Amino acid sequence: MAASDRTVLQFNSPSATTLTVKVHPLVIFNICDCYVRRPDQAERVIGTLLGSVLPDGTIDVRNSYAVPHNEFSDQVALDIDYHHNMLMAHQKVNPKEVIVGWYSTGFGVTGGSALIHEFYSREVPNPVHLTADTTFRNGDAAMKAFVSVNLSLGDQQLAAQFQEIPVDLRMAEAERVGI
Repeated sequence: MAASDRTVLQFNSPSATTLTVKVHPLVIFNICDCYVRRPDQAERVIGTLLGSVLPDGTIDVRNSYAVPHNEFSDQVALDIDYHHNMLMAHQKVNPKEVIVGWYSTGFGVTGGSALIHEFYSREVPNPVHLTADTTFRNGDAAMKAFVSVNLSLGDQQLAAQFQEIPVDLRMAEAERVGI
């Protein structure tokens, strides 16, 4: 078999190995507040992350808002009109903040996360998925961030998977004590 006849299985990533997410305290407070105020039947809260991409590639998450949704096994229904109305309201106040991704409460990625990530991929290229463990399993609200990495065989995309990227929680000492 010639070298050019080989089929190669590849992970195609938007330079996920160099991405970092910087999360500001307001975002953590917003996520926790939305989780406490969630409807009784809701297991998790999801929402939109707003911020900017810095010149060095760092994703600076400065604000967020919850998006109403319903989940049934592996199906998710988002209130898209609400999402767009909130985005327009936020951009009137701060037009420099754009969608950089989305968040969910809970520990890790679920089956419905892929569906939600697909929606946000239509809103912005390469969205970040931030998870916040609001159960405080390890004594704090552990946060993880993920990006989608495509798995392809030759030129054909087979699937996508979530790849974890570093999270930097930027807080002054007074903010750290509050959290």
